[in-house]
Amino acid sequence: MNRGLRPAHVAVLILGFAFLYIPIALVVLYSFNASRLVTVWGGFSLHWYASLLDNQQVVDSAWISLQVALISAAASTVLGTLAAIVLSRFGRFRGRLAFSALIYAPLVMPEVIMGLSLLLLFVSFDLDRGFWTLTLAHTTFGMCFVAIVVHARLAGFDRSLEEAAMDLGASPAASFFQITLPLIAPSVIAGFLLAFTISLDDFVIASFTTGPGATTLPMRIYSQVRLGVTPEINAISTLMIGTVALLVVTGLLIARGFRRQPV
Repeated sequence: MNRGLRPAHVAVLILGFAFLYIPIALVVLYSFNASRLVTVWGGFSLHWYASLLDNQQVVDSAWISLQVALISAAASTVLGTLAAIVLSRFGRFRGRLAFSALIYAPLVMPEVIMGLSLLLLFVSFDLDRGFWTLTLAHTTFGMCFVAIVVHARLAGFDRSLEEAAMDLGASPAASFFQITLPLIAPSVIAGFLLAFTISLDDFVIASFTTGPGATTLPMRIYSQVRLGVTPEINAISTLMIGTVALLVVTGLLIARGFRRQPV
């Protein structure tokens, strides 16, 4: 019997949301603070957002983060989708257990261990740490998230649609690109957005796999916070929060648009 939410449940729910979102709301609020003191409200101002444009180090770090996120998310989407197809379509092949373990391992492995292992890998291959080693590292764990999301969609996919297309003369490749891919597109897009978001805000793995010439925005924020929190840091954080929120809304709108399309 559904008795509804009790007052105690509502109170716990409110406290939980307050614990999660009040600090974020304070960061956003004080990013518009005219005072240089973080905890003292000095009036509404956009000064700290304008000062970000004059901070070339922050602008360069933001550009590097966006480039790495876009490239690694695109590569993760392709590799993760292929991995999901292998898991869902090829049955119990030899090495499936090891392959599945390699897919799931980065999801549960501590980021410090993964960052250290990637660092040792790059050192053993004598690769100079920088933009491309960072991109490879983000692709490595981003593809795992994409594979999980796409595999969940393929698990309930009606393969009779593909069989009907091939009975009508379509090749397996044409059947995939014209039938399968459009139907699983929401999960593919969701995987891309997830990989992009994870890459954009990663700090631990980036600190192991990048070099002096490729400082990401989270690393830049950390280096400035060590000298003290300023309203400029709040402004950067607010922009990152807005970017992630925009990606979530975009993903929801795209998924809703695909659901409205006739099959």
